[in-house]
Amino acid sequence: MPKFYARRRLSILGALTALIASVAILNGPSASAALPTPVSAATARTYLASLTVATENRTGYDRDLFPHWITISGTCNTRETVLKRDGSNVVTDSACASTSGSWYSPYDGATWTAASDLDIDHLVPLAEAWDSGASAWTTARRQSFANDLTRPQLIAVTDNVNQAKGDQDPATWMPSVTSYRCTYVRAWVQVKYYYDLSVDSAEKSALTSYLANC
Repeated sequence: MPKFYARRRLSILGALTALIASVAILNGPSASAALPTPVSAATARTYLASLTVATENRTGYDRDLFPHWITISGTCNTRETVLKRDGSNVVTDSACASTSGSWYSPYDGATWTAASDLDIDHLVPLAEAWDSGASAWTTARRQSFANDLTRPQLIAVTDNVNQAKGDQDPATWMPSVTSYRCTYVRAWVQVKYYYDLSVDSAEKSALTSYLANC
């Protein structure tokens, strides 16, 4: 009898777990992007206070100066690695291309089932990095920045939203999902701080304002 009840309890527990998972799928986004957790708002405010304020300079910028989508593991490059990380039930082929899955874009709240509908956003854009200090870097450091999976710098988002963002900083562009803005600015400041990049005055003002509400 005790073994019967133990098996029955396990069966009920398994059914409940499956039910809870099903409800979560029905009521929530299909997947939530797994951007590395940014520093806290308090830490971001401290970091921001230490950043150099300087006028941006785009002279000489070329996207190709930031080698990106390098091989990360096996046949998987950076884009494919982020798609696997940020998606749910992602299936890939022998070349590591995503053939199916579900992706939730936290910038606009949209869910996609085709990898072709997603861009991998450099949260701090490559041109923005160039403008604020990366022009003086070695190619190797620019490559590290463009493929950084450790800091909260790369995230899978709706392609046309990423294209609309372009190279803008938080003074002129923010995610339309307001609940994500705190995460976004915390990540922005963390990346700028880690790479010792400057901010312009409008950018710092915007970041200060957003962080005050985090």
